[in-house]
Amino acid sequence: MIRRFKQIAQIIWKLWFLITVIIASWTGAYFASKLIFRIMGTPSSVFVAQMISMLLQFLFIFCIMAIIGFFMRGQESAFYNPIIMAIRQISQGDFKVVLETDSRYRQFGGIVEGINEMASELSQMETMRQDFISNVSHEIQSPLTSIRGFARALQSDTPSLESRRHYLDIIESESTRLSGLSDNLLKLSALEAGSFPFEVKAYRLDKQLREMVLASEPQWLGKNIEVEAELEEISFHAVEDLMSQVWTNLLHNSIKFTPQGGFIHIRLQIIAESIEVEIKDSGIGMTEEELPRVFERFYKADKSRSSSGGGSGLGLSLVKKIVEIHDGSITVNSRSREGTSFVVHLPLKMCELGVKGKELGNAKEQVGG
Repeated sequence: MIRRFKQIAQIIWKLWFLITVIIASWTGAYFASKLIFRIMGTPSSVFVAQMISMLLQFLFIFCIMAIIGFFMRGQESAFYNPIIMAIRQISQGDFKVVLETDSRYRQFGGIVEGINEMASELSQMETMRQDFISNVSHEIQSPLTSIRGFARALQSDTPSLESRRHYLDIIESESTRLSGLSDNLLKLSALEAGSFPFEVKAYRLDKQLREMVLASEPQWLGKNIEVEAELEEISFHAVEDLMSQVWTNLLHNSIKFTPQGGFIHIRLQIIAESIEVEIKDSGIGMTEEELPRVFERFYKADKSRSSSGGGSGLGLSLVKKIVEIHDGSITVNSRSREGTSFVVHLPLKMCELGVKGKELGNAKEQVGG
């Protein structure tokens, strides 16, 4: 309401200013023409007299506007300079720019707000970029330090054969960890760029989940975990290789954080025109503070166990991105020492994804093949 009132007030002020300029030029032209006619004599034609008067009116308007423009030039500089300086600062990488949104910008207030919003968004992106570089450096440095240390230990003659084998096992494990980190980073980059093609096809989702459970059987049998699966027979249109990444990550997380003798329950069903997949475990769970950050890159709720298990903190970020590409959503419910439940919702009709698949084509080898 106040903004509307200001706009009406500005329109009234502009009209009043225009009328004032016209009246002033008209009055000036009237008295100037009288003076000219007194000195040079009145023209014999009324038309000529009116033309002279009109020319004098335009001359007075031009002079008045030129004078006003001369005095307003300094104000225009004061108006544009902060905006120009802010844009230059942003172009040089300084995103701590905040322009005051006062009344002097008038109808250009939206531009000022846009510059402030752009600076804020770029500042957040720069912070995320620096955090990402820091996290990647940390994740790479840790296994490299282990590899370098145990490689030096192997160069000496003091370690026994058993110790040497142990060191080689650690070097192999850390190398695998580095390879997994690199692979996940490439996948995330490909998925976020949206420039790599994916192949969408129909397949049995229940069969895929059953195969994932059987593939991880050595892991959950080794911890004496009871796995139950309630799987409805459902045909699904999606990128099969990418979806297998989702179930593999979620299932391996459940196995990793479920103690000896625990249980994992997997349920696949159709609810309200959507496919619901729930993977629930009796693991160590997460606190309320950890839940909002569980899908962040490099975030590890249990850092000690993640490190020992070779996790990079990218798995759930990759899962969330793949699910979103399939127009789905993923939620997590968990309590400390009471287990965790991941629920994935996927649309029954994947028409939009089919269009994306045709546009992107087939490049499974870059992102998950």
